Formats: sequence, structure tokens, C-alpha cells
Amino acid sequence: MRNKKSVFTKIFPVMVLLLSVLILCGCASQKPEVKHENTSKLNIVAAIFPAWDWTRSVLGENPAGMELTLLLDNGVDLHSFQPSAKDILTIANADLFIYVGGESDQWVTDALKQSGNPKLKVLKMLDAVGDAAKTEETVEGMQADEEEEEEAFDEHVWLSLRNAAVITDAISSELSALDPDHADIYRNNADGYKEKLTSLDEAYQQALADIPNHTLLFGDRFPFRYLTEDYGLDYYAAFSGCSAETEATFETISFLARKCDELGLKNILTIDGNDQRIAETIVKSTEAKDQQILTLDSMQSVTAKQIENGTTYLSIMEKDLDVLQKALEVK
Repeated sequence: MRNKKSVFTKIFPVMVLLLSVLILCGCASQKPEVKHENTSKLNIVAAIFPAWDWTRSVLGENPAGMELTLLLDNGVDLHSFQPSAKDILTIANADLFIYVGGESDQWVTDALKQSGNPKLKVLKMLDAVGDAAKTEETVEGMQADEEEEEEAFDEHVWLSLRNAAVITDAISSELSALDPDHADIYRNNADGYKEKLTSLDEAYQQALADIPNHTLLFGDRFPFRYLTEDYGLDYYAAFSGCSAETEATFETISFLARKCDELGLKNILTIDGNDQRIAETIVKSTEAKDQQILTLDSMQSVTAKQIENGTTYLSIMEKDLDVLQKALEVK
């Protein structure tokens, strides 16, 4: 017994010391330190698909071998996105972060603070378009958002081919500043891409100018203000583009159904990623009850799988033009 007690007396202080170290380590782990990866490659992170695709086009053959990452690549809507620890780390290791900069991006402020990266540059798309940025609006019959307290910018700047050209220029400037040796390549790539944007813009103007009806009806949120104003289109919708509402009131449904009858519309629109319950209810509330429901893609839920299958900003905008032409048909 005397020997066992002696051994215990010697071991006990060591056990206490080890336990103290473990406790301290455990406390330290509650506030993880962002570790920056040591890499010679420049890292570009785009929050949403349009910015990612524009950057990819400006990079072209990517002479500097930059890493380009799309943050929202799993179909999550911009308005409901919550960054994970991995997302914060991705931003922390970036040399350039491109994001929209609206109400839905409030999480970015904290993410940038946590990054601990003084060399990280940011490009805010709302700032890039300057005076072209518009505030959210409420049109006749639109259901007010109970959570909306003050006027905010309409975030969906990418849904204008003209804004896309402006932001493409801004991306080209940022890449040129990061990699001056290949600045001419980035500018040339940007100019080439802007020509495609201009060509599609002209196609929109020609196609939509020849249609007598210029009013769209959405049984959904409405993120297309920039696009409709570019081409002189009017609209009615259940909710604004950034609304958190998901259930339409009887008054909203009734108003939109009456408008559909008055205008003689053959089609009602919804946006990508949403169900069609409200649109279906509107159809059932019209006199004819035979309108088709079409989807106009707002690029808020593009997935990695779609990109892998060849989806681009331009391909979506081309399909949207086809949908718009059909949506404007009247009886």
C-alpha cells in the first residue's frame, strides 16, 4: 500500500498539469483563428452566379492561373443564404471578393471583419452601377412586406444586360490591378464579352418593341425591375423582389386575377426556385381559368450541376427573352 500511495503522489501533479492544458486548449478552440493558406495563386471569390460567369469570361484562358470560386453554387437563394465556417474561410483566403452589396448581404460585413486579411479587395456590384441602382418599389396591388421598415436598394442589378456591361468593366479593372502583367488580356476579354451583351440587348429591344402588350403579371416575387425598365415594360406582381412573404392575401390574388382578365393575358409568370401555388390560385380565380404558368429565370438558384451542363449568364438571358415574348401574348 505504501508503494502505491507513493506512486500516486508522484503522478497526481502530472495529471493536474495535463488536465489544465486540456482545459485551456478547449477554451481556446471556442474562438477559432482564421488560417490563411499560403499560395502563390490569386484567389477570386464571387458570391453569385452572374458575377462568377462574368469573371470567368474576363479571365478567358486565365494566363495567371487564378482560382475562381462561386460561393452560392448549390441552388440556395441569395435572400436566405447563411455562410458556413467554410464560406468565411474561402472569403478570408481571397484576393478579390465580388458580391451584390444589398440588404441580403449584411452577413458580408462580419465575414470581412473575421477574415483578418488586410489585402482582400472587394467589389460591390451596387456601387459599380452607381446611379443606375434603383430602390425597391411597390406597384398597385402588390402585397406589402411586413418586415420591410425602410427604403432599400433593389439588389437584382445583374438582371440588366446594360448593368452587366458596367460590372464587367469593373471586374476587368480589378483583375488588371491584381495582375498588371496581363491587364491588356483582361481588357480585351471584357470588350469582347460586352459586345455579346450589347448584341443581346439589341435583340431584346427589337423583339419586345414589336409586341403590342407591354405588361407582365407575376404570381410571385418580382426581381426583374432593372430588366423591365430597360425595355419599357410594365408589371403587376404579388410581392417585391426581396420580399420575405410567401403567402398571398385574398385581396392580392383577386387583384391579380382581375388584371389578368382585363389585359387578356394568356400567361402568368413565376421565378426560378419557387413553387407555383400562388400563380395556380390566380389562374383558378380568373374568368377563363386557362392561363399557362411560365418561369422567368432570375439566376438566384443556379446550381453547380447546371454550370457543368453549360449554363451561362448569356444562355439564361437568351431563354428569358423567349419566355418574355410568350408571356406578353394576349388573347
